[in-house]
Amino acid sequence: MAAVKTIAVIGAGIMGRGIAHAAAVGGYRTILEDLLATALRRAESEIRTNLDKAVELGKVSPSDADAAFHRVEYAESVEEAAREADLVIEAVPEEMESKIEIFTLLDKICRPTTILASNTSSLSITEIASVTYRAKKCVGMHFFNPVHKMKLLEVVKALETDDDSLATALEVGKRMGKEVVVIKESPGFITSRINAMIGNEAFYMLQEGIASAADIDKALKLGLNHPMGPFELVDLVGLDTRLNILEYLHKSLGEKYRPAPLLVQYVKAGRLGRKSGRGVYEYPDGIPADPRSSDPKTAASGGDRGKIRENALSGVKG
Repeated sequence: MAAVKTIAVIGAGIMGRGIAHAAAVGGYRTILEDLLATALRRAESEIRTNLDKAVELGKVSPSDADAAFHRVEYAESVEEAAREADLVIEAVPEEMESKIEIFTLLDKICRPTTILASNTSSLSITEIASVTYRAKKCVGMHFFNPVHKMKLLEVVKALETDDDSLATALEVGKRMGKEVVVIKESPGFITSRINAMIGNEAFYMLQEGIASAADIDKALKLGLNHPMGPFELVDLVGLDTRLNILEYLHKSLGEKYRPAPLLVQYVKAGRLGRKSGRGVYEYPDGIPADPRSSDPKTAASGGDRGKIRENALSGVKG
C-alpha cells in the first residue's frame, strides 16, 4: 500500500473545501487548489469556522483543530498543488470534459507513483482514467456533502484500478473518519443511482400537482425516515448537479432516468438551489454562489478552466 503524506485537492468549491477539511483532520498535509483567489479565501474561512464549531461541540480539542487548520495550504495552480502530492483528489464540476482535462494535466505534472482520485458522484472512472498513462493508479473517492459531517465514502474500483491504489484509498478514507464502501464501477455507483431516481420522481409528482414540495419532503422524512426531503436535498447539492447526473444516467441506463421536465425548466431559469438563492425553495437572505458552480453567471466556466489548462499543458514537460 502506498504511503500517503501529502494530499492535493483540485477545486475549492463546496466539495473540495470539505474534502480538504477532512484530509487535514486526518493528519495529512493538504494543498487545496482553485483558480480563483476568492474561492480559496472563502474555503480558508469556512474550514476555520467548521473547526471552531467542532471544538464547541466537543468533537475535537482546540489544539487538534489548530493543527488541522495549519495543515491546509492553498495554491492557485494545479501544478503548484499537485507536484508534491502522493494522492490527488479532483473535485471540479460534474462534467466529463472538465474531469478529463484535469486528469490529463495531472498525469503530466504528478510523479509516476501518485494516485489520482475523482470525487465524481456518477461518471465513469474508467473513462476518466483512460486519458492517463496510469489507469492502474486511478480510483473513485465519492464524498458526501457536507463532507465534514457525512460519514460515508464510496470508493470506486475502475476497470484497471490495482489493489494497491484501492487499499490506499480505503486507508485514507478511514483516517479521514469515514465509513467506506467499495463499489465495482457502474453508472451512478450506489447512492447517486438510487437518490437520482427518488429525486426525479419527486419532481414528476410536483409537476403533476400531486402534492406541494413541502408535503412531499415531509412525507419522506416522517414516513420513510429520510433525514432530508428530496427537494431540501436537491437544493443543497444543486439542481444543475442533479440534472447532469440524471442526463448521464439516462444516457447510460435508459428511459427510467429521463430528467423531469420541471427540473430542466428550473435549471434553465437559474434556480440552482441554495448556491443561487433559489431552487425548489427560496432563500431570501441570499447565499453567495459557489465559485465552482457550473452556472455560467456565477463561475469560471469549464471552458475558461480548459483554456487555462491548455496553456499550462503547453508548458509542462511530460
